[in-house]
Parts: sequence; structure tokens; C-alpha cells
Amino acid sequence: MKVMATGAFDILHPGHGLYLEKAKELGGEDAVLAVVIARDSTVKKKKRIPVIDENQRLEMIKYLKPVDEAYIGHDGDMFEIVEEIKPDIIAIGFDQGHDVNKLQEELDKRGIKAKAMRVEAHRIADLDSTCKIIKKIRNSDFEEDYVNCD
Repeated sequence: MKVMATGAFDILHPGHGLYLEKAKELGGEDAVLAVVIARDSTVKKKKRIPVIDENQRLEMIKYLKPVDEAYIGHDGDMFEIVEEIKPDIIAIGFDQGHDVNKLQEELDKRGIKAKAMRVEAHRIADLDSTCKIIKKIRNSDFEEDYVNCD
């Protein structure tokens, strides 16, 4: 069974890993997890300017244990990549704003044979979102002696 997970995956953190692990579990023992990375333009429209560009985010996702396939999404119609990948399940993260019922209605309307499912909510770290990491960096007062970014 093929499961598709999507996201920006900008500044990887434990929440990303947990989402992908739980998404893959939705497909059962022999599931294949296909991850779609949001384009930079999509991240800019929906969240903020990404810290890490889409190509580097794609490369990082490929290194994660649960990931079997990784793609960069398309601009515009988000269902275009779904039609290409042909997943059995589309895993929606617990913190992603998609309405699962509306997503399922659109899949059905387009004749896409995939089931939209939400991954259970889990928080496992203080810095479990990219925004929290960015805020911590902004609010940190690093002493010059402890920062070597050459």
C-alpha cells in the first residue's frame, strides 16, 4: 500500500520524523511512503519564506528512515502530484490545516482512488515546529565565543 505525506519540511525536527513514521504505519506492514515537499513558492504563500530551499529539503527528506520515495510538489493544482504518485492513502499531519472530509470529497470528485486520513496528534519535543525553532534562534543571545559559523 502506498501512503503519501506532504509538507514544507523546513528545518527538520522530531515532529517531522514522527509524522512520517505514523503516516507510513497507516499503510500497514509493507507500506511504501512517498513524501511530497512543498515548493518554495507554496511555502511562501501559505506559511513564510522558507529557510531551506526546496531542493535541499528534498535531499534531507530522502535520508529519513521511513521515506521510500520523495518528490517536490507542483505549483498550482495540488492534486496533480497525487494523480502522478497514485497513493492509496494521503496522510494529513495533525497540525496541517486541511479538512480531511473536504479533501476526500475532492479526491472522489476527481476519481482519485485514495483515502484521506489524519495522523494522530503527538508532540515529542519542546522544539517541535519550525516556527518554534526560528523563534528560539531569534530570542537567543549567543555569546561570540560560542558561535563559530565560518
